[in-house]
Amino acid sequence: MKEFEIIDHTADIGIVAYGKTKREVFINAAKGMFEIIAGEDRDLKENFYAKIKLEAKSLEDLLIAWLNELLYISEVKLVILNKFKIKELSDVQIKAEVGGTKINHLSIRIKREVKAVTYHGLEIKKDEESGLWSAQVIFDI
Repeated sequence: MKEFEIIDHTADIGIVAYGKTKREVFINAAKGMFEIIAGEDRDLKENFYAKIKLEAKSLEDLLIAWLNELLYISEVKLVILNKFKIKELSDVQIKAEVGGTKINHLSIRIKREVKAVTYHGLEIKKDEESGLWSAQVIFDI
């Protein structure tokens, strides 16, 4: 099963993330967002770690808050995140640990700037037949 796919959107870009669980979908959405930002380089040296705890009113709001928090950390701390470990996840709360690489190295480049995670076209669903989860997210670039 593929983790995510990047989809084109008028003047923006998006992803559809897949997973056997909600937890996998959240992780794969994060991976997809950072592939948009930094390309496919997954062998980055880890020299940054952070803990995240977020609450929201719904699962959709939580996914947006999760991705926006990762984007905020990336921009403020100047890191590309590539490791995501979700410790706890409910429909309204997430606790996670993330890791990545500081982008002060000449070899690490930003491929595309993501300005924000949007609610436009947001959809999280579970396929009742297969039991698999998917989430569609559009990013403002």
